[in-house]
Amino acid sequence: MPQETKAHGPASTASAAAIAPASPAGWKVDTLAADPAATFEALEKAFDFRGDVTLTLRGGETLAGYVFDRTKGCGLAGSSVRILPADGSPRRSVPYDQISQIAFSDRDPAAGKSFETWVKKYVEKKLAGERASIESEPLDA
Repeated sequence: MPQETKAHGPASTASAAAIAPASPAGWKVDTLAADPAATFEALEKAFDFRGDVTLTLRGGETLAGYVFDRTKGCGLAGSSVRILPADGSPRRSVPYDQISQIAFSDRDPAAGKSFETWVKKYVEKKLAGERASIESEPLDA
């Protein structure tokens, strides 16, 4: 589904009874108050999310970065996420049971960059007589 057609709900804090928004941008989950199923769901969304997340660990440490992998085991203690920290430090593996909060960044870096959006821009450039190529646009575009 194109990103521009997804609903973007307001930032909220979720507990076990809360339902995740369509796009988790700006969403916070207190895993200490959530049941294990809600924690698994939130961390699955963190894995699918294209932006950064901030994990607050039980010891108070915060770890911001991109969740690029997860291992589902038996229960929270046997499961973990792997995160590429935004500060450039080495990749880390964090057990689910050590995470007290998950906060999704407010920005989805891929929002508005669907294939349909690309085709529309390509056709507009061609019709305007401008140079249009299949090469991707610069990152700052």
